[in-house]
Amino acid sequence: MAVLEVIEKKTVKDYQQLPEGAPYQLINGELIMSPSPNGIHQKLIGRIYSLILAQCDKMEIGEVFIAPSDVYLDNKNVVQPDIYFVAAANLSIVTNAGADAVPDMIIELLSPSNAHYNLLAKLQLYEKYGVKEYFIVDPTDDLVVACKPAPGGKYREVYREYKKVESIVLGTTITW
Repeated sequence: MAVLEVIEKKTVKDYQQLPEGAPYQLINGELIMSPSPNGIHQKLIGRIYSLILAQCDKMEIGEVFIAPSDVYLDNKNVVQPDIYFVAAANLSIVTNAGADAVPDMIIELLSPSNAHYNLLAKLQLYEKYGVKEYFIVDPTDDLVVACKPAPGGKYREVYREYKKVESIVLGTTITW
């Protein structure tokens, strides 16, 4: 006779009990461990972040954040996007703990350990919660896949380009 294993889903309260700096995200009630990114991943995150930060400083359009920084979507989902942007009009969602609601734009870089989550689970979460722009970057070849909501809210792929984030939210194109 087969035994059914019941796995208790975790909540924000469980997530907040983790030690500070613990390499976890809470995705659909499951604690997902993320190993440290490799050097190429970190270098590219830094480069893209600095370009967006310069745009934020120059145009005073909002704030940009870099991982690890928590984004609380609901009681079963706390993610740490590689980079996220909150427009000036929405800065009230930003607290010392991270973002208490959906950022305007998210950029995730793929790595062997996170590709499944970035391409499926997190894409579905970002779509569900209405992230206006979601960019997925593959650091092995600098390919950027841009996803934006179509009428009805479902994400559609807008473009695939190399070394380019073309953002309506930022009001500019970032290239590296």
